[in-house]
Amino acid sequence: MPGGRRQQVQQKPKDTKATMKRIIRYLEIYKVRLVLVFICVLISSVTTLAGSYMIRPILNSVVDGDGVGVLIRNLIMMGCIYALCVAATFYQKQIMVKISQTVLYTMRKDLFNHLQKLPVRYYDSHTTGEVMSRFANDIDNIGNMLDNSITVLMSSVISFVGTLALMIYTNIWLTLVTIIMLPVMMKASTGILKRSQKYFKSQQAALADANGYIEEIISGQKVVKVFNHEDTARKEFGALNIDLRDKQIKAQFLSGIVMPVNVNLNSINYALNTVLGAYLCIAHGFDIGGLAVSINYSRQFGRPINELSNQMSVILSALAGAERVFAVLDTPPEPEDAPDAVSPEHIRGDVVLKDVSFGYNPDKVILKHISLYAKPGQKIAFVGSTGAGKTTITNLLTRFYDISEGEITIDGIPLGKLAKSCLRQNIAMVLQDTHLFTGTVMENIRYGRLDATDEEVIAAAKIANADSFIRHLPNGYDTVLEGDGSNLSQGQRQLLNIARASVSKAPILILDEATSSVDTRTERQIDQGMDELMKGRTTFVIAHRLSTVRNADAIMVLEHGEIIERGSHEELLALRGRYYELATGRAELD
Repeated sequence: MPGGRRQQVQQKPKDTKATMKRIIRYLEIYKVRLVLVFICVLISSVTTLAGSYMIRPILNSVVDGDGVGVLIRNLIMMGCIYALCVAATFYQKQIMVKISQTVLYTMRKDLFNHLQKLPVRYYDSHTTGEVMSRFANDIDNIGNMLDNSITVLMSSVISFVGTLALMIYTNIWLTLVTIIMLPVMMKASTGILKRSQKYFKSQQAALADANGYIEEIISGQKVVKVFNHEDTARKEFGALNIDLRDKQIKAQFLSGIVMPVNVNLNSINYALNTVLGAYLCIAHGFDIGGLAVSINYSRQFGRPINELSNQMSVILSALAGAERVFAVLDTPPEPEDAPDAVSPEHIRGDVVLKDVSFGYNPDKVILKHISLYAKPGQKIAFVGSTGAGKTTITNLLTRFYDISEGEITIDGIPLGKLAKSCLRQNIAMVLQDTHLFTGTVMENIRYGRLDATDEEVIAAAKIANADSFIRHLPNGYDTVLEGDGSNLSQGQRQLLNIARASVSKAPILILDEATSSVDTRTERQIDQGMDELMKGRTTFVIAHRLSTVRNADAIMVLEHGEIIERGSHEELLALRGRYYELATGRAELD
């Protein structure tokens, strides 16, 4: 948020060779198509060289006065050669685009599927914009490389070798002039590109920073405005924008001057060939057609190098993007289920925590020796100051995080022995921050149990007291929600969240500040529905409003990661401790 933006975790770039090898592995399954691409590039490059060489017999036929028939025959041959070149280029492009787009499809699928397997810890430490940058920017950069750079590399190598061979065949002395200039051109290119590579990597990281901040500020625009943080947001984005601009200038400038430098060096080479060629024609009888071809090839000789230089910025951006994509793919997923993990057909909801300790970081323990139990159908409430560890307990129950010490069991089965899919299928959650998907109201509620009938969805909405406002929407239950339900009030969105939990048949229910976004009047209206929702389910409730936990079977008062008091509402009042102070207004939850 403004003034306290979460810092992006920078991933150390992978070795360039290793990154290239991983990209090649995606291409390996298209070996046959790549061979066809190579054949097309070969034909295209050879015909381009052959078409250029046809200048020699055409000019010589004119100079020697061989007649119009010979000239027309040579021109027709040149036309056929270039027609074959056009056809080969067309098919090469068509095949390569299909390969590159299929590879990108596979990469996006692998990345998205892997994101589904990553633990909640990853999303807690990476902004949404940073993750989206992998899809929007980094994979697009890889696509730019695959679309063009691979064929340019093939074509440049073939053109370079073919041009050199034809130059030697035409005139060795003019070839030597060009060969002498070659190391100068290559040294200039490699020297500049070597320096620009590090700037492309930092440019990609800066771009992800800027995207992440933009996404964060746009999604939190109401908060920014209500606290008058527009100037702060502008300043913070300005700093990120300046950083991105400076890194882009360095990267783009260094890569951008490669081609002009090579063009100028190539022009020098062209001038030297022209002077020497003219001398050879005058003094040693070198043919005019040969001179024209040699000069043309001397210019073409630098073209493959220029093309490679021009593609290097694309390649460097793609490699930097690929490193970041592979960094996500290399992030360890959630631990697999134990080999002996079980998936019981029925979970009753008998939950026990035995001496549980946990810290999000090894050096900072959040929960300290927590022990409690919840019998099937009981309602257990957690109260305490912010940061006391209430939500952390629910994160451990769902195995979003794994405990450091102690044991948690459900129906006597250790949590680690329960298959995650089975565990989470038997837990319904209503969180403080609700999320609605693009789709109808009916579909959003049914997200809690995909096989629920329309009647069950409507019954769940009635329990959550959401049926009334839903029926007043333009299309009732068929109203399409977009933008995370932006056309609904926060309270209405939360009611849909409660209905989603209601439609689930999960025997364990977690309510994390479930009614925090609902006004007290609405809260009273849904109390009866909530009681119906919790009936027969083991329920864990986290609430700041103590009125919502009065009827709990047991209330746990947490402070600094420890349970300092436990008991029913009446028992805790009788203790005249921390809970008594909260209930009588002598202390406040912060």
